[in-house]
This record gives sequence, C-alpha cells and structure tokens, in this order.
Amino acid sequence: MQNPTRRGILKNAAKAAVAAGGVLATQSSIQTASAQTSAKLAKKDATGKSQTQFPFTSVVSYGNLLFVSGIGCRVPGTIEENTKWVLDELEKNLTAAGSSLEKVLKVNIFMEDIKQFDRMNAVYKSRKWGAIFPARNTTQPAALPAGDYGLAIDCIAYV
Repeated sequence: MQNPTRRGILKNAAKAAVAAGGVLATQSSIQTASAQTSAKLAKKDATGKSQTQFPFTSVVSYGNLLFVSGIGCRVPGTIEENTKWVLDELEKNLTAAGSSLEKVLKVNIFMEDIKQFDRMNAVYKSRKWGAIFPARNTTQPAALPAGDYGLAIDCIAYV
C-alpha cells in the first residue's frame, strides 16, 4: 500500500466533506485553528547563518516551505559544468535546510544563452527530482549579475 501524500489526504477529506453536505465549524474551532496556524507560520532564516554583505537571505522558510535565492555559477566552464555546479550548490542549501531536490516544487532558471537550453536540460533532468519533476520556468534575462557564468537557478521546496 502506498504512503498517502498530504495532497491526497486533503483531496479525500474535501470529497468526504462535500459528500456529507458540507462541514459546519464553530467560531471557537476556527479561532483555535487560526491560533495553531499562525504559531507555525513565521518567516525564518533557514540557513542559521548571519547576513552577508548583500541584503537577502539564501534560504527563507515559511511554515514548511523553503524559498531558495538564486544561485549563479561562480566558476567558468561549459554550460554542462555550470549547470552541475549550480545544482550541486542548490542541493547543499536544500540539505542544510532539511530538504532535498526531491521536495522541490518550483524552479526558475535564468540562462545567459537560451540556445544552450538542450545542453543545460540534459544535466538538469539527470538529477534526482523524485517521481514528478518540479514546475519550471526557463528564461534568458538581459544579463546575469557580475561574476555569474552561464546560468542562475532559484527554487521553492518543502521540508
């Protein structure tokens, strides 16, 4: 028997509620649920590191979600080498925050040269993203930040 996913459990609960004619909630149960939810939801630095010279945090958590800032390749090389380097760094950040590539929901890739998409994609799809690949956007910005080579990647994951 498969382990039920959170999404599957919620979907089945919603179906059961509709079949039962809706769910009545008392004001006190709504307040209790709100208090429990708000206690869990707080923006936190998931890295545990102090701020760098730049005004951002590399990984921010909110509830069980992780928002990983863009990681650009800091070493010159081919697009394949650049992609591998960035994905390795991304994976290190996710692991340090208690997650993994398999728990990534959304990826944004910013490529210096979109004509190299197929070569980048070959490296990207070779990683262990789990049974379902994350949603993804790939674009070519006007420029990458100074010192970045080939591409930059950010993502949203869960813990």
